[in-house]
Amino acid sequence: MQPAAKARLQIHFCVLLWGFTAILGKQITLQALPLVWWRTLLVTSALLLVPRVWRGLKAMPARLRWAYAGIGAIVSLHWLTFYAAIKLSNASVGATCIALGPVFLAFIEPWIARRRFDPRELLIGLLVIPGVAMVVGGVPVEMRLGIAVGALSALLVAIFGSLNKRLVEHGDPLTVTCIELGSGTLFLTLLAPFLPHAGPAFMLPGAHDATLLLLLSFGCTLLPFALALVALRQMSAFETQMVTNLEPVYAIVLAIVLLGEQRQLDTWFYLGVAVILTAVFAHPFLHRRDSQPAKTELLATAESHNIVD
Repeated sequence: MQPAAKARLQIHFCVLLWGFTAILGKQITLQALPLVWWRTLLVTSALLLVPRVWRGLKAMPARLRWAYAGIGAIVSLHWLTFYAAIKLSNASVGATCIALGPVFLAFIEPWIARRRFDPRELLIGLLVIPGVAMVVGGVPVEMRLGIAVGALSALLVAIFGSLNKRLVEHGDPLTVTCIELGSGTLFLTLLAPFLPHAGPAFMLPGAHDATLLLLLSFGCTLLPFALALVALRQMSAFETQMVTNLEPVYAIVLAIVLLGEQRQLDTWFYLGVAVILTAVFAHPFLHRRDSQPAKTELLATAESHNIVD
């Protein structure tokens, strides 16, 4: 198999694994706070076993470590709101809301990266509005709070994705991911007393939840991280973005097959999903001039979102 074809298959497999994060989040009975706390702790612990991470930590200036630690707090809030949205609604709604990330990114990145706003990106934002309206109208009333929390999660993706793009050249991806998830674990630990309704952060999971947490942490985080590190060397930014934009599609299909969620949602929801995904897929077409190899950002902090610049 040609290296480029193998890379495309690897990225599709990674995106499929990322699609399972919403499914596992729904199946794990822990509330969002302990779920995220255990996930960040497990991934950080595994990364600390890698000698390359320690070498990267020693070589990184203290100021840069603090910058990544601050971004890690935003990452932890993203994951917290992502899984809270799934708990408040379902996996399909959570995956759909997170698809709004590239839309928010089109408006936030110019401000954070200090580049000129591209008027073409305004078209993406305008196209999404009717899609969001149809999604809201297509879910039961009791799930609409989940949509609001999911939209907040997508906004957080855009914020830390833009910040990471400014700093992506200054650190090894494994090392940066370790710093961000480690600081995220600490941040959630400090935040837990202020969120008593979210469940105790240090709750020991039962055997069922522990198994799913291990799958979530290693099978859906570190494994695709490692595969994508290799695959992205053979792919352009455009190719990569087109594949990774399929994550909500995979997640929704998995939710239908494994959880039967189509019984909870009506046709308006799926029409709204189609409109939102049209806007998401339009974004890389507007920037197709970038044909350079894709650059790895922090694949283990936001699944497939914002992995190219």
